[in-house]
Amino acid sequence: MPDAAVFNGRFLPGSRLLFEVFLKKNLYFYKALLDNLYDGVYFMDLDRKILYWNRAAERITGYTRSEVEGSHCWDNILMHVDMDGKSLCEEVCPASKTMQSGVPCEAEVFLHHRNGYRVPVRVRITPIHDDSGAVVGGLEVFSDNSEKIASLSMIEDLKEKAFQDPLTGLPNRRFLERFILSRLDEMGRYSWGFGLLFIDIDHFKQINDRYGHGVGDEALKMVANSLLHSSRSFDTVGRWGGEEFVAALINVDSESLRRIAERYRAMIESSQLNVDGHSIKLTVSLGATIGRVNDTIMSIVKRADRLMYRSKQVGRNCVTLG
Repeated sequence: MPDAAVFNGRFLPGSRLLFEVFLKKNLYFYKALLDNLYDGVYFMDLDRKILYWNRAAERITGYTRSEVEGSHCWDNILMHVDMDGKSLCEEVCPASKTMQSGVPCEAEVFLHHRNGYRVPVRVRITPIHDDSGAVVGGLEVFSDNSEKIASLSMIEDLKEKAFQDPLTGLPNRRFLERFILSRLDEMGRYSWGFGLLFIDIDHFKQINDRYGHGVGDEALKMVANSLLHSSRSFDTVGRWGGEEFVAALINVDSESLRRIAERYRAMIESSQLNVDGHSIKLTVSLGATIGRVNDTIMSIVKRADRLMYRSKQVGRNCVTLG
């Protein structure tokens, strides 16, 4: 098989062992090349069986090559969801759509990290053809969302200060109070509005009682990462205490505040923590409110807290805006 056939995306016609032949024949060069890319890369056949998984894919997702290669993309691994938390693996899989149509596509999705939380990525999917023009598989390249990288950079800055929650790595209550105070000051000076979300994990005590506090800590970290990776780069989300989190959102009105709150809710609902063969799924209840002219830190947080308890009272796993 000539090397040129690899570069133009065409391979020997009729070969059902296309990717295996490709990888064996070009093992050293191509694995070294792909493993040194910053973006995640994987190949799949027409049955969406994953045949290659590069080093960056391991870094971004937490799943090792041995855990992924040989599995299918829907096998409880990547579990892509869209911005609303809707699963893409069954009916609207971008990779399946590309391999059926033969047309490359791009999408912004959230994949499932090995530690349970959702990671925002931009995916680019290209069909692979043989010499007859038939589609024989697909190549997906995915990269970290830039907003996530900016958020992580902010978290790194907290490590040298006393503003970081030691368990989750998020800003702590002390930082959040200062941040909210700054937003209230801006609202008074410049009429810049902002919104606040009070977020509480549903039935968290049951998780601690059933699985132990170690698993409870992992659940807190999963929720924290889901919130962080679902946030815009200029918003701030932190741990208020216990199983409670607070997010302060800049430049929002009631409609956009609800939309972002629903995104947080859906991302956490669609995540799961795998412990000793058990899949632990979590939900959160949220209270959402827009800052008011006469608000103090205490008044806006208490209002959001009360709204969160209304969400608990009407069945949990929902957003109450007020």
